[in-house]
Amino acid sequence: MNIFEIIGFGLLGVLILIFFYYVPFLLWLSAKVSGVSISLIQLFLMRIRKVPPHTIVACMIEAHKADLKEISRDGLEAHYLAGGHIERVVHALVSASKANIDLTFKMATAIDLAGRDVFQAVQMSVNPKVIDTPPVTAVAKDGIQLIAKARVTVRANIKQLVGGAGEETILARVGEGIVSSIGSSESHKSVLENPDSISKLVLKKGLDAGTAFEILSIDIADIDVGKNIGAQLQMDQAEADKNIAQAKAEERRAMAIALEQEMKAKTQEQRAKVIEAEAEVPKAMAEAFRTGNLGIMDYYKMKNIEADTSMRENIAKPASDKGSKGIK
Repeated sequence: MNIFEIIGFGLLGVLILIFFYYVPFLLWLSAKVSGVSISLIQLFLMRIRKVPPHTIVACMIEAHKADLKEISRDGLEAHYLAGGHIERVVHALVSASKANIDLTFKMATAIDLAGRDVFQAVQMSVNPKVIDTPPVTAVAKDGIQLIAKARVTVRANIKQLVGGAGEETILARVGEGIVSSIGSSESHKSVLENPDSISKLVLKKGLDAGTAFEILSIDIADIDVGKNIGAQLQMDQAEADKNIAQAKAEERRAMAIALEQEMKAKTQEQRAKVIEAEAEVPKAMAEAFRTGNLGIMDYYKMKNIEADTSMRENIAKPASDKGSKGIK
């Protein structure tokens, strides 16, 4: 065997592989055996359109065995080219058919293109899901804080999966309902005695409206007693009132100190005026002596009056003041 024969066999092998790649004969045979009507031309055109024939044929075989008449090759190709998950859609349709759930191919593809797992939604419709809420803190009317945890049993609402709110909305609404229920209770003891009252009140609100789920039940799993918020608020209010009173007292004290300083300044000013006036007395007396308006006898009389006044003041003072002066 020369080199040309080897090259010829190699080219022949490559051509055979290319032929069976674009014309998957074995896949066509498998479809025919399974009862699916599809031609080799259609499989060839799938390769040209970059649609995986194996995936399409597998989905068509599954749909045919489940007796799903509405699933067609064109519909599967269109959904694949639109970015959908055809295997997930077919699995969901088969499960819905077995569970007697009204789900059409158009609705399933719409749910899938909306970004939701349609197969998981069908499973959740058959087997409801339990969602645990995070701890919800609320305060009863008596000021006692309660911390509640709930378990929400939900079932997927197929008709609301497109455009319906998700689990986050359910959790937020349930938390809001728990806060409202506890907040409307007169005492935290009544809530602890009848936790099912929370579930009944929350269920009456229709929290699943506009969501992709249907709430089947809400069970209060745990309730813990937290802080005495009412007493804490009263303490904070008392502390605030005390601070306000202290601030006002400090303001009055500062005003009193300022007034005292002002009075001292006025007293000092008056004393200065008195001292200044007293300094003028000797000058006036000297002037009176020179002009003859004051005689020597008048001067001595004035001195006697001053001495008598000083003696009377000393007599009127308490004995303790006299003793302290004697010690000094």
